[in-house]
Amino acid sequence: MRKTPQESGVTTTQTNDHMSELNILTQSLIAFRNARDWEQFHNPKDLAVAISVEAGELLEQFLWKQPAEANREKVKEEIADILAYILLLAHHYGFDAAEILKEKIAKNELKYPVDKAKGNARKYNEFD
Repeated sequence: MRKTPQESGVTTTQTNDHMSELNILTQSLIAFRNARDWEQFHNPKDLAVAISVEAGELLEQFLWKQPAEANREKVKEEIADILAYILLLAHHYGFDAAEILKEKIAKNELKYPVDKAKGNARKYNEFD
């Protein structure tokens, strides 16, 4: 069973700080975007496309290489780009990014119980 933040040694204050930090980062992205009048380009479709494009750029760092050969700095930059567009898309729909991720983790815990999922990569509907 998954540990709660408290069982993992993370206090509620720390958890709330991280959620607040996501909100602060989202507001920073919005301020950056708005100062450049880029909101006009940040509709849901284009944000989703940008996420896909940046994910492709992340994949490119691994193309024809062993995972350890990927350029860590470029991987970090692509992850940041993807995360930025995800936060902007979540904001557009009024989603709390931390909350929707917690909800998804909870759903996955139900779909992938440890006793059936541990050590294999099968999809939940392929469990015996």
